[in-house]
Amino acid sequence: MTGPAGRLDAVLVCGGRWHDFDYARLELLRRLGRYPHVRTRVFEDYARPSALDGADLLVTYTCDRRPAPGLEQSALVDFVARGGRWLALHGTNSAIDPPAPGGPRMFRTPRALGPVAEVLGSQFLAHPPIAPYRVEVTRPDHPIVAGIEPFEVTDELYVCELHGPLEVLLHARWRGLCRGFEEGEVADDEPRPVLYLRPYGRGSVCYFTLGHCRGRYDVQDLGIDDLGREDRGSWLVPEFTTILDRCVAWVVSGALAPDPGLSRAPDPVSPSGRRM
Repeated sequence: MTGPAGRLDAVLVCGGRWHDFDYARLELLRRLGRYPHVRTRVFEDYARPSALDGADLLVTYTCDRRPAPGLEQSALVDFVARGGRWLALHGTNSAIDPPAPGGPRMFRTPRALGPVAEVLGSQFLAHPPIAPYRVEVTRPDHPIVAGIEPFEVTDELYVCELHGPLEVLLHARWRGLCRGFEEGEVADDEPRPVLYLRPYGRGSVCYFTLGHCRGRYDVQDLGIDDLGREDRGSWLVPEFTTILDRCVAWVVSGALAPDPGLSRAPDPVSPSGRRM
């Protein structure tokens, strides 16, 4: 529940492999900082499950950060089940085993998230090589994507194992070979969710798969000391930043009609829906 004077306590988990988490962390903190009644604690992983005990909202941007079975997984499940709002971004749903030294360059995606995958509504399996692709608006009438036209991004297009029901707001299509992934051959042409809402218990998850970013020194464990470039991907696309702003407004307020140009934070809403 919210604290005195309408304060909301947020937890941001940002860390993992193969991405520029410094960049993503700053971008997310800047957005949360637009709401003066939100106070945010920042972690690199899920090793402090007690942080969620008094939290009102959770934001995660990770890659291969696996909540451990037991307390860490149950804390995430319980947080949403009791009414928490979770904004999950990019690789939050991933568990990835890198190629073995000296072996074939093949990534595995073990089912290591336990019940958290069901809460999130998906688990990452693979993505094709990063290249431009078109994002379609599945629910143009929904406030989070209202006014957004189909747009192009250069990002990781996620192929996932899905756990419904999902309210899909954005999608993309892909069929073919995701090179380098053990489960990387996709024969069907089903829409791939890019943004969706997932109800769970008394709470809900908003999952946005876009947001890849990578700095020059973020894949040294894969044998590349310096990429020689920075990748900012969707972060440079106006449609992405508009939708991300609306997703942050949703996780803060619980509102389904957030205004990304708010000059002040909306009145806080508790996870149970009671306006404070």
